[in-house]
Amino acid sequence: MKIIAAEVFVTSPSRNFVTLRITTEDGVTGIGDATLNGRELAVAAYLKEHVAQLLIGKDPHRIEDTWQFLYRSAYWRRGPVTMAAIAAVDMALWDIKGKMAGMPVYQLLGGASRNGLRAYGHASGADIPALFDSVREHLELGYKSVRIQTAVPGIKALYGVAAQAQASGERYDYEPAGRGAFPVEEDWDTRAYLRHLPSVFEAVRNEFGPELPLLHDGHHRMTPIQAAKLGKALEPYDLFWLEDCTPAENQEGLRLVRQHTTTPLAIGEIFNTVFDFQTLIKEQLIDYVRAASTHFGGISPLKKVMDFAAQYQIKSGFHGPTDISPVGFAAQLHVGLAIHNYGIQEYMQHSDATNTVFEQSMTFVDGYLHPGDKPGIGVEFNEEAAATYPYQQAYLPYNRLVDGTVHDW
Repeated sequence: MKIIAAEVFVTSPSRNFVTLRITTEDGVTGIGDATLNGRELAVAAYLKEHVAQLLIGKDPHRIEDTWQFLYRSAYWRRGPVTMAAIAAVDMALWDIKGKMAGMPVYQLLGGASRNGLRAYGHASGADIPALFDSVREHLELGYKSVRIQTAVPGIKALYGVAAQAQASGERYDYEPAGRGAFPVEEDWDTRAYLRHLPSVFEAVRNEFGPELPLLHDGHHRMTPIQAAKLGKALEPYDLFWLEDCTPAENQEGLRLVRQHTTTPLAIGEIFNTVFDFQTLIKEQLIDYVRAASTHFGGISPLKKVMDFAAQYQIKSGFHGPTDISPVGFAAQLHVGLAIHNYGIQEYMQHSDATNTVFEQSMTFVDGYLHPGDKPGIGVEFNEEAAATYPYQQAYLPYNRLVDGTVHDW
């Protein structure tokens, strides 16, 4: 069997997505997610102009060989554009293989290790009463674990607080990338954040008790010593994890954080290869791997990094925002269902418009996700619906400190 077509689609049902569709000479199709929020067209061009023609005539069954060919033959390795493109190919080939085998992908990865995948949702509020309302809404939706994000006095706009007004009209935590030709500027004050956050978790614990697993995302904004201070301050509130407490490309910085706090740490949503995790896993500097199939090269390397992490009792906590399409999200659900060292899955529900473009077999019942049992990944791409949502340029925000210095967003 040979590949006869590789097509790239860019669509914007509520936000921009890049999708690759591969077709074999027998008419079997597979789809993959190549979305890179704020840089979508770079990946689309990479696929259209450099990768698609390399796939024609290839055997779609040779998934590992194709992955290694695309990674090594480019010479300039790694990076989010390259790895998102490779991810789309990898997912599409697994989708094809599953369809030809008549099995969901997780069966090809060794079968299910659990009945469902525990998920967490995103609660937020501009103040404590609004935050409590958001937590209750998530509990009513079935979530049994909740991420806590809140506004901070003195900071005008803050990542992850859904109540903040956006020019697009969308929830901020649904799609923070604003439409337009230039990113929106936001403000940041680390000291104000560090003073305020422990009181938020104290209030949430007092309201909802000790059993509810609570998570928090620091979004790369602290230095290692600041992150260590926050982790220690949050210990009385028993977090499930503190995510991205410091920019993780400084991997040695996590040693300092570990020395000062027992709060579990989750890192890696902006990582692109297993090499980014090498030190963090080997030295047990993190507790959860935050990689996303779409930005990490697909299903194949995601499974490999989790096999590596299993040796050190480190679990998965895959990135699951809405800037991963339902295809990429389903791909990592298959991995999560198959691996033994699963931890938890971030789950932000896509918009109705997105769900018309990407028709899914995934389910979310009583706090647990399942990718479904349709052959392949379990997502079909509706080309006609996609065509009704043309690309719209969008950028993620960026931060400046009070003195005008650009800071991590």
